[in-house]
Amino acid sequence: MSADNSGIDAILADLNEQQRAAATHGDSPLLVVAGAGTGKTTTLAHRVAYLISTGVDPKRILLLTFTRRAAAELLRRVDGILQEMHANDRSKGSRRSAASRAVWGGTFHAVAARLLRRHGQLIGLPPEFTIFDRSDAEDLLNVLRAELELAETGSRFPLKGTCLDIYSRLMNTRRRLEEVLNRSFPWCAEHHDDLKTLFNTYIDRKESLGVLDYDDLLFFWHAMVHDEQAGNAIRKKFDCVLIDEYQDTNLLQAEILTGLAPDGQRVTVVGDDAQSIYSFRAATVRNILDFPEQYPGTTVVALEQNYRSSQPILNATNRVIGQATERHRKELWSERTDGRPPVLVHCQDEDEQTDYIVDQILEHRENGLDLKRQAVLFRASHHSIALEVELSRQNIPFHKYGGLKFIETAHVKDLMAYLKLGENPRDIVAAMRVLMLLPGIGRKKAGQLINQLEVAGFDFNCWRDYRPPTAAKTHWPLFVALMRRLASTRGHADQVESDLSDVRIFYTPLLELKYDHAKVRLRDLQQLEQVASRFADRQTFLTEITLDPPSSTQDLPEDPHLDEDYLILSTIHSAKGLEWDAVYVMHAADGNIPSDMSTGSEEEIEEELRLFYVALTRAKTWLYVCHPERYYFHGRFKSDAHSFSQLTRFLPEDILTLFERQSAGLGEAEEDETDDVPAPHISTASVRNRIRKAW
Repeated sequence: MSADNSGIDAILADLNEQQRAAATHGDSPLLVVAGAGTGKTTTLAHRVAYLISTGVDPKRILLLTFTRRAAAELLRRVDGILQEMHANDRSKGSRRSAASRAVWGGTFHAVAARLLRRHGQLIGLPPEFTIFDRSDAEDLLNVLRAELELAETGSRFPLKGTCLDIYSRLMNTRRRLEEVLNRSFPWCAEHHDDLKTLFNTYIDRKESLGVLDYDDLLFFWHAMVHDEQAGNAIRKKFDCVLIDEYQDTNLLQAEILTGLAPDGQRVTVVGDDAQSIYSFRAATVRNILDFPEQYPGTTVVALEQNYRSSQPILNATNRVIGQATERHRKELWSERTDGRPPVLVHCQDEDEQTDYIVDQILEHRENGLDLKRQAVLFRASHHSIALEVELSRQNIPFHKYGGLKFIETAHVKDLMAYLKLGENPRDIVAAMRVLMLLPGIGRKKAGQLINQLEVAGFDFNCWRDYRPPTAAKTHWPLFVALMRRLASTRGHADQVESDLSDVRIFYTPLLELKYDHAKVRLRDLQQLEQVASRFADRQTFLTEITLDPPSSTQDLPEDPHLDEDYLILSTIHSAKGLEWDAVYVMHAADGNIPSDMSTGSEEEIEEELRLFYVALTRAKTWLYVCHPERYYFHGRFKSDAHSFSQLTRFLPEDILTLFERQSAGLGEAEEDETDDVPAPHISTASVRNRIRKAW
């Protein structure tokens, strides 16, 4: 396939010099250090389109991202670029569009699942495995924790969520248990031996159940690419590997890349070390910092022209990130040279901070800036509570990001459990959940029924003769019939929507008994049913929903909001990759930014600095950083007890020269009222004499 050079040149003309250099790079390893707002997605899309247009088979391109939406957006842009390159040849343009859809694009976990379904047998993994989400994994650990009687040791054993956090950190950092405990979970160090027993049992139980958790997906992919036979088979599938957001990868993912392309040839990684903020997920900034040393001959291209923020904002953010002790050097600049400097707002306390932010938001709105184009960012979710109360009081609509995901809600978990058990009858977590939904069946009886199912070779017919408690008498035969039918449709195409409908009809009376707001919850399930119609089979549906769950019902088809303009509230982590015209950063005080939970080492403080930088670089035109100088101790009773705070250490005096400074509650100066003051008729001495007489 030969490239149309005139078409390619026309498209590349839209790129700046650094973007063009990255898009047209040759075969040697390429690191694109893309500063905030510098057109990272545009550059990566042009890189993929260039590779396809210069002869690379799209089926042999692997594009790894951290969200499914990011992959879809990248490939959508690739389609547009290819069609524009060949605008004069309509048949070729359509072929190019189809070519981009052939690219292996997706998240690490989704691609891992796809490869393991196809090639897992090379390492002894059957293709019908099911996938545990985080909640499922926690539940299984909790079952094993109880079986091993670890909570009865006389000391405070970690809860299931902490156990999974420790296990996941072990898997993704490639460190030993003792080191992980000492570094990240010192309060759990005394349970070293019991945790080791728990994790070994967890591994064995997953093997017997035929399930993989999130971490297993990466670990089994890692095992494949580092196995001689399987590794060769995987490497032969791909000519080019491209990874977005490389600063967010962990050590296990970096080792997967090494297995895919040991010499780094035709490898492109894109990211920004200044936005590496996910160490709590085991991501390490070392991957992007050390990439040139890991792959000798790497070309580093820095994208520095910013298309988002005004230059006064960039002047400040460049200086903020300049405090980092180790980084890839870059100096962001913009053609938008004018604009207001960022504002540091001194507030007496949290209430004054809230009032200032609300007043400023409404003022911008009156001046034509929609609420959707404004965002309030904070380090921790609870930092916005007072603001949410005031917004509600003033009837200002808002959406908050960083809460419970749709797929993690109890009623959705219930619905999915029926499908998971039908797909894999060995899934004891799903079995325990659906059995305990039935009235009169508790954990002990559910355990007995699961044992009976195992003895019967996981044939649901074994439950037909069970005599249920009176409360479940009408539900039980319908439940057994449902599970038998779900088992019979395993592997059938075009059956997902029907399966979900059957489950929903059976589950509705149980939902109405168990939960409040039943109508709202049932609507969620109906929406999920509509989504299911897009999937060819149940296994694909379960895999996709588990690996890329919707965050809320807003991600599913529904009626539009009556009020379509709303303010954005978001944790800084959830705001990464987004932008707004006006941004308000709350609680810029030491202890909040940086968090007092993340100052135990230089590495943690550096990450907090990068997190603050991410918050600042979300702003396009207006940036407000609010510092409450006083925090009240609102415990059980409100009182005047308080402490004074210090401005975040990330804004020293030399950087503050780039900020405009305001006091939130400072109004017009009061008039001088010293005229016509009558002469005193008593003296201070006489007052003090009265005090003496008091005793």
